[in-house]
Parts: sequence; structure tokens; C-alpha cells
Amino acid sequence: MSARSERGRNRKQRRRDRSTPARTPYIKRQIGTFDILSEEGLCLIEQNADAILRDVGMEFHDDDELLALWREAGADVQGNRVRFEPGMCRSIVQATAPDRYTQHARNAQNSVVLGAANTVLAPSWGPPYIHNLDEGRRYGTLDDFHTLVKLHQTIPWLHHSGGIVCEPVDIPVNKRHLDMLLGHFRYSDRACFGALIGAERATDSINMAKILFGDEFVDHNCVLYSVANTNAPLVLDSAMSGALKVYARHHQAVACTPWTLAGAMSPCTVAGTLAQVLAEALAVTALTQLIRPGAPCLMGSFATGISMLSGAPTFGTPEAAKMVLAAGQLARRLGIPFHTVGSLSASKLPDGQSQQEATWGLMMAVLAGANFINHATGWLEGGLVTSFEKTMMDADLCGKVISYCQGIDLSDKGQAIDAIYETGPGSHYLSSQHTLANFESAFFMPFLADANSFEQWESDGGLDMARRANHLWKKQLESYEEPALDAGKLEALEAYVRQRKDAMPDRWY
Repeated sequence: MSARSERGRNRKQRRRDRSTPARTPYIKRQIGTFDILSEEGLCLIEQNADAILRDVGMEFHDDDELLALWREAGADVQGNRVRFEPGMCRSIVQATAPDRYTQHARNAQNSVVLGAANTVLAPSWGPPYIHNLDEGRRYGTLDDFHTLVKLHQTIPWLHHSGGIVCEPVDIPVNKRHLDMLLGHFRYSDRACFGALIGAERATDSINMAKILFGDEFVDHNCVLYSVANTNAPLVLDSAMSGALKVYARHHQAVACTPWTLAGAMSPCTVAGTLAQVLAEALAVTALTQLIRPGAPCLMGSFATGISMLSGAPTFGTPEAAKMVLAAGQLARRLGIPFHTVGSLSASKLPDGQSQQEATWGLMMAVLAGANFINHATGWLEGGLVTSFEKTMMDADLCGKVISYCQGIDLSDKGQAIDAIYETGPGSHYLSSQHTLANFESAFFMPFLADANSFEQWESDGGLDMARRANHLWKKQLESYEEPALDAGKLEALEAYVRQRKDAMPDRWY
């Protein structure tokens, strides 16, 4: 690269640094939500959800403790099937569930407030594969997991370290949750997820959090985030309920999230899916309050459709948009924070399809008033892959969302009346005092978009966005600095992981 090109790149980087919004630990939205349903429509969905809970009910598998809780609360329990009188679950939730709360990070400056007009952006969660343009698609390892945690830590537009940013398949299935949580606690100082599947893994997460934060603090403050997914339609299995009980008892956040593919796991209509989603979410959020009144919880929704040609999940569709917008309204009426998903894509590569679907999904989640948006970066292939390049491409989307959510500046500087008077008719603003004073910070400047002339783009290498993203994630990793962690706490965490791993044989399935 020529010295001239390098100077140009440095100037562009400095302008980007100054023109992007200041990093905040979470978004405080200054914009409204988009309400897609009328009052009549909302009431209809709620009535249908109540009818489902009364007439069909919900099953809780292999968990006698939860069935006893429901029986004591006055529900009709027949075997694993539980039926509820209309309004029962809603009244339980609204009596004690908090409408907002803080999830504390080990760096207090990165703690996030869930609820109200706040939004938290978290990276991709759960893929067994990673993809980058250098190696292609392969299974993820613990080294990849650590690399992604470090990369996410460098992205100013993310607010949360996430959970299973990729599955480290080189670690036994029954032990990898220990290495993953240790990785989050060591390589990031943002808030993170605990293990979601099973009481034993959730208990390990609580014990490790107590080492980091202290027993008393954990018992009275939210430091871990978790999700309880239903097995739609209308089932909560013991792996999910086991973790839910542990987290609720310890005052940790549970996003009660029906995971629904309309046409396969729910009706192939938006209204039918919404009624089922609300029914499942009501029952599961009510459970958190029966276990510990006042435990932090969220109403979640992961709802999209399937291809009627293949049965494969589809993303970035108008139906998914309607579902998330309406689910946000239903959560606000319930009075608890709303959890959903963001930059999803079925694409196999970080290409035009991946960004079209990601943009649609993330914007709809923001307009739905989501308080926590999972999978805001990196998701490819319907959730099977975390892409390093798409992580950086989606990061630009997150930055744009943050700038958009700040609303319109109506200060004296924002009104710019002096500039209009100074410039007058028929002139231009390029040399006005207002422009000179604000040109570096006036507009959001993404890290990856190229607005140069064809000739300049060609002289810079003629790279498409994915290739530019490939360079950027490597550059970001070079800038990573491990956040300081008390040596005694790190040693205690590592000792706990060794002890727990030594106490059980490896299991690979």
C-alpha cells in the first residue's frame, strides 16, 4: 500500500472515531415503538392465549416440583398437563415481576439496565460452526470461542458478552459450559449468560458467579442472564425448567422464550402464532414468580416462518416482522422487559442476502421496543454458523441502530439556525462556521462502507465489504486488551473449573 493510501486510511479512521456516537453500556432509546396491532387486536390475541391455557393447557415434563407448585397455586394439574383459569398467569406475573432491573457486569461501567426504553445488544448465540473467509466453514473450538469473546469486547456497539458465541466442540459436552463461562469472565468485563441447559450446569454458573461477585451480592442482584426456551407447541422440558428454577431462586434473569417456527411448531398464521407464543410465555414467566416472587424475568419471542417448499427456517420475512412487533406490544402490556432476536440470516456466506435479512430483523426488533436483542451480530446459516466477517458487518448495523435510537437533536447546534442565516440563498454550507465546527461528528460513519469514487476504491484494493470485514476483525483483535481481573478471583475460578471437570467423566454426546 502506498504512503498516500495509508495516510488516507488513517484520516478516515480518525474521522470514524470522532463521528460515531460515544460508547454507552446500553441504548437509551429516544424514539418511539411501532405498534402494529390496535387495542382490539391486542385484546383478541390475549383472549386467545387465555383460551389456549384454559382449554389445551401446557405440559411440564419430568418435573414433579413444578407440577406441585402449579397445583398449590390453583391450576388444574392432570399428569404433566397443566390448565389455567383465564388471567391466572398474567395476575401472577403482574403482582411481583419487576418491570426493570440491572444486570451487573464485573466492570460496573458495563452493567446494563433491562426494561423501560433501554435496549441491550448481544452477539450470536449457539452455533456449532464458525466461518471466515480464510478457512471457510468448520467446527468451533475453545480457541475460537475465546477469540470471539475478545473480538466482541473490542466492538463498541455491543453491550453484552453473550453466551455460547460458538460451541467449542473440542471440549466434552458435559464440561464445556465451565470453560465458556470462565472465558467470558476472564476475557470480557461485560455482563454475560449463564449455562441454560439443566440444573447442574446452571448451579455451576451460580457458583462461579459467586466467586466473582460474592455470595451475598449474587443472592440479591442479577449478574447472569439466561433463557428458558419452550419446546413449541406448549411444552417445557426438564432441562429448561431445571435451569429456570436455579436461576429464579438465585434472583437471576430468565428470558422466557417460546422458540417457534410458524407452520411447523405453531400455526402458519401470524395471529395464531402470537396467541401460542403469549400463552407459553405467560405460563413460564409466571413460574419464575412462583419460585421466587420478584425474580427478574423477561417475556421472550423467537418466532419466524418456514419455507413451505423445504421446511427450512426463513429469516428477514414480513411475517417475522409482524410477529416481533406485536410481541413487543404484548410484552409492554404484560409490564415486563422484552427479549427477542436480531440479525438472523439463512445465508451461507456474509453476502447481500445475509445483510438484507440481518438489517430487516435488527430494525424490526428495535422498533418492537426490545430490551434485549440476542444474535445482534454474526449469525449465518439459520444459526448453525458464527461468521467473523458478518460479525463486523453486523457491528456497523448495530452502530447505525444506536445512532438512530438517539432521535433528532433539537439543541441549538442541531437546529443550525445560525448556519442558515450565515449561508443565505444560493450558496453552500461547505465553508460555513457551523459545518467547519461539526463536520467530523455530524454524521454516523460506518467502519466498513465505502463511499469513495470507483478509482479510489480500486486503488485501495477493490475489496467488497466481506473482504474489508476480514481485514477489520483481524485488526480489531490486534487492538484487544485483556480487562484486568483480580488474580485471586481468577485463580479461584480456574480451581473451581478444574475441580468440577475432574469430578466427572468426559461425555461427548
